[in-house]
Amino acid sequence: MKVLFYTKDHCSLCDDAMAFLYMLERDFHFDIEERDIYTNDTWLAEYQLRIPVVEVNGEQLDCEGMSYEALADLLKRAAHE
Repeated sequence: MKVLFYTKDHCSLCDDAMAFLYMLERDFHFDIEERDIYTNDTWLAEYQLRIPVVEVNGEQLDCEGMSYEALADLLKRAAHE
């Protein structure tokens, strides 16, 4: 399973989300592809006010709903697809 992680430097919420992902790696098998939104104009326009954003199989979770439990649920749904 591939996890897309939209982020930027010096983002404490992004650091927290990444820590959650690292904790969840032991329960779910996935690869994380970090995407710095400042390296792509489309990502910057789309995610600037929403980061961190985690996307799995087209489903996204952004800063508004980011938690360990929400990420676990997202990964659980993706694992059953």
